[in-house]
Amino acid sequence: MVAWIVALIAVTVAAWSTARMYQARRDAYGASARAELIERQAKAAEARTTALTEEIRQLARKRIPAAATALSHRTAPVPGLREAAGIEGDAAHLLTEAVQAVRTAVLEERGRVDAAARSAMRGTSAKIQSLLNQSQHLLQELQHEYDDPRILQLDFRNELALRRTQATAVLCDAWPGLARQNSSLVEVVLGAQSRVAGYERIKVANHLRQERLALVARAAEPLAIALAELLANATAYSHPDTEVPVTVQQSAGRGALILVDDAGIGMDDDALKRARALLAGPSEVLLTELGDPPQTGFAVVGRLIARYGFSCHIEASPYGGMRTMLRIPAHLLTVMDDDRTLSVLAPKPVQARGAGAAAGPAPGAPAAPLASPAPAAPPLGTALPTPSEPAGPAGSAAPVPAGPVPEPGPVPEPGPVPEPGPVPEPGPGPASAAEEAPPAAGLPTRRRRSPRTASPEASTARQQAPEEPPLLRTPEQAGAAWAALQEGTLSGRRAPERSAPPASPSDDQGDDET
Repeated sequence: MVAWIVALIAVTVAAWSTARMYQARRDAYGASARAELIERQAKAAEARTTALTEEIRQLARKRIPAAATALSHRTAPVPGLREAAGIEGDAAHLLTEAVQAVRTAVLEERGRVDAAARSAMRGTSAKIQSLLNQSQHLLQELQHEYDDPRILQLDFRNELALRRTQATAVLCDAWPGLARQNSSLVEVVLGAQSRVAGYERIKVANHLRQERLALVARAAEPLAIALAELLANATAYSHPDTEVPVTVQQSAGRGALILVDDAGIGMDDDALKRARALLAGPSEVLLTELGDPPQTGFAVVGRLIARYGFSCHIEASPYGGMRTMLRIPAHLLTVMDDDRTLSVLAPKPVQARGAGAAAGPAPGAPAAPLASPAPAAPPLGTALPTPSEPAGPAGSAAPVPAGPVPEPGPVPEPGPVPEPGPVPEPGPGPASAAEEAPPAAGLPTRRRRSPRTASPEASTARQQAPEEPPLLRTPEQAGAAWAALQEGTLSGRRAPERSAPPASPSDDQGDDET
């Protein structure tokens, strides 16, 4: 009995010991597993910390500078997260928000700096423009007192500087600085031409149906500034030996159109896209986006378009360069009063010239200034040009007046001057009418240079006219003629000068605010 009790106790102790050992082994295995898990978690946390550190480093060194660069260069790439899988969602979202916050802060700072720069340039441009206007007034007075051609060159340089100052002021949201009345559209085009360095290369063709078509007062100077910028761009990017054709057209019920063509180097796709964006009249153009040195031409035109309502389009030109089309809406156009005289330098409409030449001048009406007169019959003893001789430019020889010519006054030539005999006016005929009529399209055409046969009446009159001896002048008479010419010129220049408006006390220094 005792043995059975001892054996039972031994079995119980053995079982308990086995259970304790199994529990100890389980506890040891669990502790090892927990330690391994803690170690893996620590390594993962360290990896996440390292990845986040690398992302923050990339944010500071690459992403933020690239985001700032992309604000000026829209095609510049902005890198993203290096390892998106190793960054938690909240951390990645915060990093993206940081880039957006930096971009917003940079835009606000750029806007503040650009506004400060515009304000400074606007005030400076106003003062410089005031000084240039005063210089222009003084130069005009000097032109009436002296014959030095350098004064004209100085006046032209002053006009170029004034145009650049006006463009800068317009780009800085200032008004053009010059108020006009209703102005002829063709005269505005000529005024814009006179503000460009290569003005002699610009050829204006007038295709308006209404010769007195004009711009309203508030749009005259802005259109002149915009057209001057387009002409300057066309002359600057084309060869100096090429012409820049400018065509002024009138559309039915839709206003007017000014075409500017050049045979320049053209534009690539990116440059053309940017030019069209600037000419569309964006709400704001930053000065820092215009390059270094800044290219302000299209930006100035875009600002004027957004403010005054006309439009501009640019495309490839058939001349090889670019063509800009400046469209003027109908509400900016008017018709000048009949009591206002147009400039003699303004080209006549091509259709009006063709119609006037075909129909002939009305009785008592003055002849058109651009119509070339028909050549009169030459006096006796004058050789007619043969077809092989080169013809001079149109209008180089003065026409011979009809009827007896009075004896001319003193001339500065010391040599003998024969008195021209009476030459009758040649009667109008089909040949003369055909030669007097210019082409309807306003393009140069060839003319026949065969000798014209004089009428029998003219030949008889020339044969019956008595030949008078040539008038001989002594050196004293020639000197007296020169003295009389110079005295008349000086007396004309000593005419009363036009009264100028009183200048403000700050005009001398240009401190007035405009």
